[in-house]
Amino acid sequence: MNGRDDRGQATVEAALALSLFVVVVLAAAQIAVVVRNEIAIELAAREAARAATVAADAAHAAQVAAERATSLPVAVSTRRSTDAVTVTVTYATPTDVAILGRLLPPIEHRVTVTMTIEPPPGGR
Repeated sequence: MNGRDDRGQATVEAALALSLFVVVVLAAAQIAVVVRNEIAIELAAREAARAATVAADAAHAAQVAAERATSLPVAVSTRRSTDAVTVTVTYATPTDVAILGRLLPPIEHRVTVTMTIEPPPGGR
């Protein structure tokens, strides 16, 4: 031996590496949640716009379609012109994963879809 006591060195190194590994895994989990919610909001926006193009009450149809497309509590806004409907679906993903959640603000998802209004069956 060289006169130094090296006992415990491996334990300290493992503790440091493990803490870094845990932070990386938690960050990956938060990213997965954000990506999943982004995909869900995109789907909800498309479904809401599609429903709004064929309904007399575009705003109500868009809200119902968005709520059916995802279980997330989304906000839906609808703007209708003479030949198109624009639907915007918004949701803020809370960053509540342990350790990282307190460091990051909520991540807002906003998807806007515009579709042409379809004529009623049998023409106008």
